[in-house]
Amino acid sequence: MISLFEGISPDNKDKLLKLLETSTFTYQPNVNIAYLFKDKESIGLVIKGSLDIIRIDYNGTRTIIETIYEEEILGTSLTSLLSNDYEIITKENTKILWLDYNAILSISDIKYRYYNQFIKNLLMISLEKNTLKNERIEILTQKTIRNKLLEYFRIEAQKNRSKIIYLKSTWQDLADYLAIDRSAMTRELKNLKEEGFITTKGRVITLLYSFN
Repeated sequence: MISLFEGISPDNKDKLLKLLETSTFTYQPNVNIAYLFKDKESIGLVIKGSLDIIRIDYNGTRTIIETIYEEEILGTSLTSLLSNDYEIITKENTKILWLDYNAILSISDIKYRYYNQFIKNLLMISLEKNTLKNERIEILTQKTIRNKLLEYFRIEAQKNRSKIIYLKSTWQDLADYLAIDRSAMTRELKNLKEEGFITTKGRVITLLYSFN
């Protein structure tokens, strides 16, 4: 994963933050910060903590669109999808560095090498996010709960080059991410264990089969 300030020295990072007129705020757990994106175009870098982007449909069904962890960003693309159906909920005490999107684009003097590196990092992060969205589509287009789980396991195992998968969040969060019922997911996980596909211990999943 690429850091927003990768390749930028601490001194130049301080200069960059001053140049971009950034601000930092800390939010308590379980706070909906979606309103922060409705009136301005901002990029938020999570310095500490994590948060969920959640969609709640007309039946009250909760689906996690994305979980943002430390050193990951919330982009301006959120502005177009936010409505009363969407929430951005902090999962714990969360500290966010806010950068104004227009301030980033308004820099006319590009002599600063660290600024150019910052823009390069931002573009690379955008590409990574597109990859993650494509992975999510691959998962959600699977027809059955079993196939959604197996596709999720395949992607995570290939990404980490290991058959051991460590869930960053809870099993309920995984069900919400896969857009499936928690009880139905639990039954399918039990079937996969009984059939020798996986073992689980806490939130650690070990794959016992080969995948492409």
